[in-house]
Parts: sequence; structure tokens; C-alpha cells
Amino acid sequence: MDISGARALVTGGSEGIGFGIAEALKAKGARVAIMGRNEEKLHAAVEKLGVKGIRGDVSREEDAQAAVHQFVTEFGGIDILVNNAGIGYFAPLVDLDKEKFETVYAVNVTGAMLMGREAARHFVKQDSGAIVNISSTSGLSGGKTSSAYSGSKFALRGMTECWRAELRPHNVRVMLVNPSEVQTPFFAKVGVKQELSEKKLRPEEIAAAVVGALEIDDRGFIPEFSVFATNPF
Repeated sequence: MDISGARALVTGGSEGIGFGIAEALKAKGARVAIMGRNEEKLHAAVEKLGVKGIRGDVSREEDAQAAVHQFVTEFGGIDILVNNAGIGYFAPLVDLDKEKFETVYAVNVTGAMLMGREAARHFVKQDSGAIVNISSTSGLSGGKTSSAYSGSKFALRGMTECWRAELRPHNVRVMLVNPSEVQTPFFAKVGVKQELSEKKLRPEEIAAAVVGALEIDDRGFIPEFSVFATNPF
């Protein structure tokens, strides 16, 4: 794909990995919009990046529909959807809170589905497009207290495989990205202290990998890949 001029919508683009991907796509000449729930953070990111901002919650069907409709109307179509929006919640099985558990799935699974569905309807009509689902290495191997987060990422991986099977005949590339630990605000939000290090991954590494995967000629694609720090210790 020639990213220059491509129309890309990045969910969860106000900070972290989503911000990094939006920045990298714009640097390649893409026409970019970011979607986020927090109006203040969204506005700040839009000012820094110089891209379009669309406020909305991916887990709300009406927001997902409105966001893609607004994007397509303003940009004249859509070429790339980056499903990056995601949240976490960590607790032992015996302490799991049903409401918090379901909220994680609402954003990480249902939200990705809603955005993917709306974008895919346009991709099928135009016989082209790319969906990049940002998952996690937690979607490859579960761990203690990660029932909600890891489970949601396993579900996202399964959905990605289904979409890939459905959309390949329409020349739509569906990719899954599994970052390992990345230094972002994610950990602070879930109440986990992250030890920062010059050796650990930054959003820039994930963004570079996503751009590289998208830039492969449309006759081929990378179905799934993981990104690890070389030596984070």
C-alpha cells in the first residue's frame, strides 16, 4: 500500500500506541483522524499531531457508526482502520468484578467489532482496504490476574482470523499486532507501577512496525506479528 494519501482512522489515538501510529502514518503522508472518548485528551492530541479528531466511544454502537460515517464523509472514503482502543482490568478470578470484566470486553472486543464492521462495509464495496487490530502478547499467553484483559485479547485474535477469512476475497488485508510491554499511560490507568527503561519498547517501535506492514505491496500481507524489546532487562 502506498500510505501517502491513504485515509486512516485510528481509534484510541489520543495517547500511547494509537498516538504513535497516527503520528507515523501522518509522517508518511497519510490523511489521518484519531478517535477518542476523552474530549480534553483528544483535543490536545489533535493539536500536537495536526490531524482530525473524532470524539466517541467505540463500545457504543451509535458512536462507532457515527465516527466511520463522519470520517468517510469528510475524507471521501476510508483505506485504513487501526483498531487500537483498549482498556485493562486485572484481578484474581475469585475477586473479579462482573461489571469491570464486561467493560473490558465491551471496549476491547465489541468495540473492535463495531468499528471493524462499519469500516469493512466500505472496504467490501471498494474492493480494498486494511484493518490493523492492536492486540497484545497477553493474547498469546495468559497470566495471573489477567482473565479480563488477556481473555479479551484472545477473543480479538479469534475475531481477526474470522475477518481475514471473510475479507481476503475482497482484497482487504486484516492484520493483528501483538506488542509486548510498551511504555505508555496504560499501566498507570490500571493501577500498576511501570518501571521505565531506555531498553523497553516505546509507541514508536509499534508504529514503525505497523507502517512497515502496511507498506508491503497489496498483493501480500503479514497476517500477525509480535513486537518484543530486544533486551528489556
